[in-house]
Amino acid sequence: MMQETLNEAISLSRKRLLQHPLYTSIKNTEHLQAFMQSHVYAVWDFMSLLKALQQQLTCTTLPWQPVGNTQLRYLINEIVLAEETDQDADGDRMSHYEMYLDAMQAAGIDTKDVEQQINSWASIGKVLAITKTDQLSAHVSQFLATTFEVIQRGKSHEIAAAFTYGREDLIPEMFTEIIGGLEKSEVSIDLSKIKYYFDRHIELDGDEHGPMAHKMVALLCGDDEKKWNEATTVSKQALESRYKLFTGILEELA
Repeated sequence: MMQETLNEAISLSRKRLLQHPLYTSIKNTEHLQAFMQSHVYAVWDFMSLLKALQQQLTCTTLPWQPVGNTQLRYLINEIVLAEETDQDADGDRMSHYEMYLDAMQAAGIDTKDVEQQINSWASIGKVLAITKTDQLSAHVSQFLATTFEVIQRGKSHEIAAAFTYGREDLIPEMFTEIIGGLEKSEVSIDLSKIKYYFDRHIELDGDEHGPMAHKMVALLCGDDEKKWNEATTVSKQALESRYKLFTGILEELA
């Protein structure tokens, strides 16, 4: 019942995001490159949400001890397996972040600078400090700040809500819209790698990870109304932050 209340509370924000004009505004190769150069930060911060949940719900220190709910351990570890060591179109094992970098390179983007930048962010505090400077575009900074403030608070139900309703629940429909826009565009490069990335997420998140993530939120919130309210607030923030990210990218295309 409380999960239904959450879904109702975020429905307008979710609908608005899925109708964002960005999806039909990527008209050429330059537009796609601009999109990917901002969106890569969202791909990376997804991995940080994922690992924050794994740290909260399983034992990642030594000596090992059994931690928490066994069902939660299974759900997060199963999702991590695919997100961190999936197969690309050639059958090679890599994380979805690395798969996205490959797709960027196939789109003619030099990823050296962004990789060095992200590799230099050695702590949550470092990421949050960067978002308060002008080193990143404002739409990217606010997106990362929203994510890492949730991670920094360390409430597993909030992290799971951002992960579920701001990512896993949303991505299949969102990426379907992006692919639809690309298919009508005049992008002149080989789209096979970026389409594979999007298609893989549509498949995984729609069939497996989305339902598993919803179950994590339900287990973590239980019958605690306060936790459900906090999960709802975080979910709305995640959706609004994504809308601002896409609006910023859209403005760059003009």
